[in-house]
Amino acid sequence: MYKKEQVLDVMAYFGRLKGLGKTQARTWSLGYLERVELADNAGTRLDKLSGGEQQKIQLGVTIMNEPELLILDERTKGFDPVNRRLLMDIIEEQKLAGSTVIMVTHQMEEVERLCDRVILLKDGTSRAYGTVSEVQEQFGGTVYRIAYTGVLPASELYEITAAGEGSADLAPRHSADETTVLWELINAGVAVRSFTTERVSLEEIFIRVYGKETAVA
Repeated sequence: MYKKEQVLDVMAYFGRLKGLGKTQARTWSLGYLERVELADNAGTRLDKLSGGEQQKIQLGVTIMNEPELLILDERTKGFDPVNRRLLMDIIEEQKLAGSTVIMVTHQMEEVERLCDRVILLKDGTSRAYGTVSEVQEQFGGTVYRIAYTGVLPASELYEITAAGEGSADLAPRHSADETTVLWELINAGVAVRSFTTERVSLEEIFIRVYGKETAVA
């Protein structure tokens, strides 16, 4: 029934339920609406807002009493990059203020920015768990990214994890270092235009674990 009420009144109502005084609840709600660029909608009925706008209101209601624990399910899903960053900023502020944040998300950049620990679940089984660095190490830790001309040969020293027109990502095997892999390529007649070492990204790990399946992290 509250969906037919004005946005500010709804937020203030939930603020009272969460222990805020009447004036404090309205003041906090107005400040939050200004922060998420919905101040002009304070007098709008909640059910007249878009889905994304309603998600912003839900987040505000969730954090308004500075909870110790936040459980967020795909909180930035469907947002454009500007609004996604805005909500990530707000969530990060809660974390820095001492809240424990549990997130369900498909956005690996959110995981890399916000999460201290990560779990990747598939078919009810944990396929990776630990800090971001620990999860990266479980999947090789580093990747050699090259631009080249010629034919890239198969090798016992690396696995080709991604390939495009004149570019590829190589995951080293048996702890093969950069020099060894580079010499292998040169001796095979590959003209290497660039060779960089990077940490394997969580996005790449996500793809390795789930392929085309829908999954959560």
